[in-house]
Amino acid sequence: MADYSARTDKSVLDRYMELSPGMQGKCQVMYVWLDGSGEDMRCKTKTLDFVPKSITEIPEWNYDGSSTYQAEGSNSDMYLRPAAMFDDPFRRGDNKLVLCEVYKYDQRPAETNHRKSCNEIMDRAKDSEPWFGIEQEYTLLAQDGHPFGWPKMGYPGPQGPYYCGVGANKVYGRDIVEAHYRACLYAGVKIAGTNAEVMPAQWEFQVGPCLGISMGDHLWMARFILQRVAEDFGVVVTFDPKPMEGDWNGAGCHTNYSTNAMRDDGGIQHIKAAIDKLSKKHWDHIRMYDPKEGGDNARRLTGKHETSSIHDFSSGIANRGASIRIPRQCGEDGKGYMEDRRPSSNCDPYRVTEAIVRTTVLDDWNM
Repeated sequence: MADYSARTDKSVLDRYMELSPGMQGKCQVMYVWLDGSGEDMRCKTKTLDFVPKSITEIPEWNYDGSSTYQAEGSNSDMYLRPAAMFDDPFRRGDNKLVLCEVYKYDQRPAETNHRKSCNEIMDRAKDSEPWFGIEQEYTLLAQDGHPFGWPKMGYPGPQGPYYCGVGANKVYGRDIVEAHYRACLYAGVKIAGTNAEVMPAQWEFQVGPCLGISMGDHLWMARFILQRVAEDFGVVVTFDPKPMEGDWNGAGCHTNYSTNAMRDDGGIQHIKAAIDKLSKKHWDHIRMYDPKEGGDNARRLTGKHETSSIHDFSSGIANRGASIRIPRQCGEDGKGYMEDRRPSSNCDPYRVTEAIVRTTVLDDWNM
């Protein structure tokens, strides 16, 4: 499907993957974690002599943090604490994927471990039952960094026919999208849907609804599975929020959010009150909404291509050019949810969801 040099024959691998019935009670557990970039994921595998029934049965592990931008070589051990377990769609059988939190030698969380503080905030706000659904946009690239399926010496036609498109001249990489969808369903990730996006070679999948901390867990695992599926196809996935300069859409991570009060009759008043609180903390949220604390998002949030300006806060019913959109149906029903359109595609969902709950439920930014 792409020009690349690291190609292997997957039909040869299949012969060995069929050996799983002879593993005699053993289980392969792939530990997955976030490295020091705040964006990229790492993984390695441990054999267990039993099949874990819950996350509490999986042992802590360690790795070399000097090779992941997280430690010096003279004191390099970092610790992996299992946090969420999923079925492994690649090895299948009893094998597992385990999302982990990273801790330093002194038991402090690593700088990019935002799950710990997010989990504390979600626990404090549990009575409000914060639900989230995130729309993850991403772009497929050939290994030379050029958008997958684009002419090598030029550009495809202008945007217009590609969003939710069909046909070989409108969408590129659907095999990867379909494989990812099935793999997420197998794993137990709460994937809710998918569609082709406005820029050719750009796609979106949705995860949710998820309660509290599980939003970040499921989105990070969905990202990992996407990268792993694309690896099999020899295609690169980028979560860069503006992968192509010029008159092309960027990529976001639109975050849908509600509390029990917003979902009940008359909830529109609670939605509007939350939006008012968000307007007063715009720059705090911008700082939390991409790994470069606004630097990446500045390339995307220009006020064009279905975005608001990074410099202004706005809201409106059915307005995709606003910071916060209230879906038209929610406006008509007088209850439901709102959509924060500011988070960048490479955001950390733990930071995004934590920021939203801090502002709208706890009124607490003592971080």
